[in-house]
Amino acid sequence: MPAELCPLLYASTHQSADLFYLGRVSVPDPILAFVCHGQSVAVVNRLEYARVKRDGRFDEVLGWEACVEKARQKYGRRAKLPADILRVLADELSMPGFLIPETFPAGLAFDLRNRRMTVRVADGPLFPERVLKRDDEAEGIRAGNAAACAGFSLVEKALRESSVRDGKLYYEGDYLTSERLHRMIEIQCLERGAESRDTIAAGGDQACDPHHRGAGPLRPNELIIVDIFPKDLASGYHGDMTRTYLKGKASEAQRTLVQTVFEAQQQVIERHRAGVNGRELYQWVCDFFDERDYKTEDRDGTPVGFFHGLGHGLGLEVHEAPRVSRADDILQPGHVVTVEPGLYYPGLGGCRIEDVIRIREEGAPELLSDHPYAWEIA
Repeated sequence: MPAELCPLLYASTHQSADLFYLGRVSVPDPILAFVCHGQSVAVVNRLEYARVKRDGRFDEVLGWEACVEKARQKYGRRAKLPADILRVLADELSMPGFLIPETFPAGLAFDLRNRRMTVRVADGPLFPERVLKRDDEAEGIRAGNAAACAGFSLVEKALRESSVRDGKLYYEGDYLTSERLHRMIEIQCLERGAESRDTIAAGGDQACDPHHRGAGPLRPNELIIVDIFPKDLASGYHGDMTRTYLKGKASEAQRTLVQTVFEAQQQVIERHRAGVNGRELYQWVCDFFDERDYKTEDRDGTPVGFFHGLGHGLGLEVHEAPRVSRADDILQPGHVVTVEPGLYYPGLGGCRIEDVIRIREEGAPELLSDHPYAWEIA
């Protein structure tokens, strides 16, 4: 049997959730980290050495400067770094080669291959165990969602206290814009120990483009999608929740749209079970919407209806495995996924409702998010 390749990373924790998963310590600049014979190893410079050794969970921490010296002793002053550091360590530790993620720096990968080292790109996650969340990881996700809930409460307060001027919402001395809501939400999340980036607060037809963050004044009687996905700074895990709002009086068509999305979301949550193919859940929601005459199609080149996946994995990254969509991903105990059906029709508006669940061994999933669904604010 061929020797097992060693997972290898060269990144910062800002670039690589895998690196944070391996070492559980933040590093702002790229470092080498690998797993060799079941032991995790980091190679860091003097600036980071003491902190990483004290706060991280690596089994061994090596000094970058000492490794550079070894490489230069063996290969001369023209040693190519960090490739020749890895070549020295591979000899010392009897490493047969490296397994790298798709995001690995191409230059270093070519340098290693040019030195006749075995390098193979992982077919799937570098650390598959990341997909199954332990209790402590689930608590980190709950904390991220708690920060999101604080953001929603602030949005609801702002909408409740807003008045209408010139066909726009007016709040605390100025017009209420998407940008103001972004800032308010992100500050609120920081106060709850979480960092929220790229927050969505989009109204009207902007909300019909699911990843439009929203821009400009918000208006009465229009649906407003608010999507908050903060990272809990203590654990590194993300929450991800969406609620839809309307300030003023909804039309019957808007009420029916929101009610349809809500019913789809609540019913399909209960259908998430260990052993179920996510594609079947996605198709169930598609059929649910079709039966209620909410068609998914292109209208003059613009997609309308339900044209994104039903959910995705959540953890150290906002989007990770598995997918609950057209893909064939079988749900397993420990999977944490979002459940976020949506409908989008320019002229009528968009609605998306999102919560987070963890799949149990048996029975209904565990809900990792909890916030009211009251959406029409007088």
